[in-house]
Amino acid sequence: MPPITPRPWRLIVAVNPTSAFGRSHGAGAVVCDALAAAGHTVVEVRQPNFELLRREVEREVADLIGGGVGADAARGALVVVGGDGMVSLGVNAVAETGIPLGIVPTGTGNDTARNLGLPLADPAAAAQLVVDGLEREPRAYDAGRVVHEPHTTWVFGALSAGFDAAVNERANFMSWPKGQRKYTVAVVRELLTFRAPHYRVVVDGYEREFDAMLVAVANHTSIGGGMKITPDAVMDDGLFDLFVVDRMSKLRFLRIFPKVFAGEHTGFPEVHIERVRSVRIEADGIVAYADGERVGPLPVEVAVVPGAVKLLH
Repeated sequence: MPPITPRPWRLIVAVNPTSAFGRSHGAGAVVCDALAAAGHTVVEVRQPNFELLRREVEREVADLIGGGVGADAARGALVVVGGDGMVSLGVNAVAETGIPLGIVPTGTGNDTARNLGLPLADPAAAAQLVVDGLEREPRAYDAGRVVHEPHTTWVFGALSAGFDAAVNERANFMSWPKGQRKYTVAVVRELLTFRAPHYRVVVDGYEREFDAMLVAVANHTSIGGGMKITPDAVMDDGLFDLFVVDRMSKLRFLRIFPKVFAGEHTGFPEVHIERVRSVRIEADGIVAYADGERVGPLPVEVAVVPGAVKLLH
């Protein structure tokens, strides 16, 4: 009897052409060629802006779920090519659907890819990991369901609502400078005016109030391209790491802040990390960001959903 040949997968490949500020041009073609060469059906999705891309990806995933690809419906997957914003797009498209997700990192931060040990700046190697992953059971990871009335979204890496989110908010409204320098300038400008907000939080059903420089709910270790805010976080343990930095002087903050890139900040008395399942965060004048994408002004609620996302790697 001849060997049984596995049926090919139908792979939706979503490409962000502006990833890494356009420096990753051509990565999508590399990925699509590698997946097609492995015998799979490849549907490349490109759009001129992120919102149109998100809508088309959602339509393609709904087609997979609804059986619109016939006999291949049970063997469909989504592959995203880009940075953490594209990972966020992918997670929001497939969470709790059973459709597996492949990640080819070509962004600037790539925090999720770093946590997963994926090859950075090597689309061909990352695409091969996706091909290899198609031959075994996808691995399940936790994700967070974020409720920001009246909307619900998903977070895979971290939800932040403090100084780092304020920097993101400021940078998004700056027209100069371009590229990564924008965020450096935003950090300096935000330091000049930032005041530690007063937070009202509910952690696993218990209420707390405090002033803090930064509050984040993390599923993995880092944000912002390598800031290891919660160096011991685990992505499939059914828990989040709640990260709080107490109010302090700006001079003190400037002493502690650089140590976060090496994960050496956790021994300071102003830094608190604990394992939690759900958090509601409320504070005046603060906007929340999830995986670097704007959620909106507080309050928000986030709860861990174990095994919500299946990854190919």
